[in-house]
Amino acid sequence: MEKNKKEHVVRIIKILEKDYGHVECALNFSSPFELLAATILSAQCTDERVNKVTKDLFKRYKNVEDYANADILELENYIKSAGFFRNKAKNIIKSAQMVINKYNGDVPQTMKELLELSGVARKTANVVLGSAFGKSEGIAVDTHVIRITNLLKLTEYDDPVKIEKDLMKTIPKKYWMNFSFLIQTLGRIICKARNPGHIVCPLNEICPSSQK
Repeated sequence: MEKNKKEHVVRIIKILEKDYGHVECALNFSSPFELLAATILSAQCTDERVNKVTKDLFKRYKNVEDYANADILELENYIKSAGFFRNKAKNIIKSAQMVINKYNGDVPQTMKELLELSGVARKTANVVLGSAFGKSEGIAVDTHVIRITNLLKLTEYDDPVKIEKDLMKTIPKKYWMNFSFLIQTLGRIICKARNPGHIVCPLNEICPSSQK
């Protein structure tokens, strides 16, 4: 059964790769800390909205020192449209200060160290590790991944940590980085929460939910 599940998930990945190729992170960034800040902003917010916010944000704050010394009210004003802006501003400033004080200004490159930063959970850490440093320590689980992996019956959980553990058992490590981006792309384009496009979905023949 486990072997069949692994074959099933690799088939899913191959189909999506045929349609979408190797998908890069949808968030715009030019440094590891910019990606960290953008990923913190992406909680409960679309990547499209985050990219609009960071267009001006990254012009104002050029480096980790700028964020560490930021006036919180000014930072809040820049990120207001991303939602939950007070907590996000506080987390970005605290993370910047910790990066400077503990890691000499360099964003850490391990899961354990990233999780110590303010506002960083495993999803954020996985995105930063994968897209900024090319490292795979896990699988980034966001709302698209939660919803679609349940539709595909790759997990029965709705808790991101439990889902990640399920997926890491099933998905070969060489696909960990690209898997989330492929699923997110499918979610944005076709498999939308309110109206999944089963008819045009490239996975419609093998997705249990499309057969209902």
